[in-house]
Parts: sequence; structure tokens; C-alpha cells
Amino acid sequence: MRNSILSLSLYDDPMSDRTLPTEALMVATTSSKTAFYPTRIDLPLDTRQSVVDMLNGTLAATTDLRTQTKQAHWNVKGKDFYQLHLLFDEMAGELEEFADMLAERVTALAGTAMGTVRMAASNSILPEYDFDAVGGMEHVAALADRYAAYAKHLREGIAKADDLGDMDTSDLYTEVSRTIDKRLWFLEAHLVG
Repeated sequence: MRNSILSLSLYDDPMSDRTLPTEALMVATTSSKTAFYPTRIDLPLDTRQSVVDMLNGTLAATTDLRTQTKQAHWNVKGKDFYQLHLLFDEMAGELEEFADMLAERVTALAGTAMGTVRMAASNSILPEYDFDAVGGMEHVAALADRYAAYAKHLREGIAKADDLGDMDTSDLYTEVSRTIDKRLWFLEAHLVG
């Protein structure tokens, strides 16, 4: 079965005649059963599996939050347009860096980073973005809600990584958490008054 090809219409296009190998489909459907590769890291496999699952969940939320922040960046309107447009772009850039750091920690633990947009959409802890948001403060409020949920998720990750004995991952979560809390402060400051 290794060399078999399964026909699959891409993007539900009935006119598509492209096919994907069966293995490609299995990767997409077995995300919780990612392969682990040989490593000399001294963390036990069961610890690494738990940490990788957690990191991949955070990678999904980070990718989702980045795209939601870009949604605000592209669509903000109103008297604070320019300031918020730049702020949201800067915030999205930070999230891109965090996604890279999280994915690289997964691979450093000999796991597989599950970082596509489709994976993020199906595994994110965040609610869908408010597409009715137009004005600056509507976008700020929508992002503040999502940054708060993400910040809580990061703090839970700090504790879980610590409990699992992976201090490097706990430190990574702490580093990301500090910036996210600061950005949440920036967003909430716009909503006062």
C-alpha cells in the first residue's frame, strides 16, 4: 500500500484530476500520532510526546491568533486607522516569530510540528474572529478577548511543562507569555475611557 495513490479532489474542485499519495493523507489525519525521531535529548519519550502535543496545540492557537491579528490589520477603519494598522502588523509579526519558536521546539524534541493553516483552524482554542468588526475599537476589543484567552493558555502551558519536567519548554512559554501580556495591556489601554 506504500506506493498506492488515492484520488482526491483538491479544494472540492470536481474538475481537478490531481492525486495525493496515501501517506500524505495519513499525516493530515493522524496529527495526534506524530512520528518521533531518534534523539539524544534526555527527556523520556512519554514526556516528549505530552510536551509535543501541548506545543502543537499552542502552535495552532498562535497561528490562528496571527491570522486573526492580520484580519484586524487589513480591515481596521476609523480615525485611529494608521496607528492601529501598524500596531496590529507589529503584533502579527511577533506571533509569527513565536510560531517558529514553538515549531522548532517540537522538532528539537524529535517530534513533528503540525503547523499548517488547516491544522491551526481545526485545533485552535480561540473563537472565530468577529467579521462584523469595522471600527478600530471593535477590532481592539476582539483582539483583546483573543489575546486574553491565549495568555491563559500560555500560563497553563508553563505549569504543565514544569510538571512534566521540561524546563526549557516552560521557559519558552514564559518568554512568549511576557510579550502576550504586554500586548494585552496595550490593547486594553485603548479600551479605557
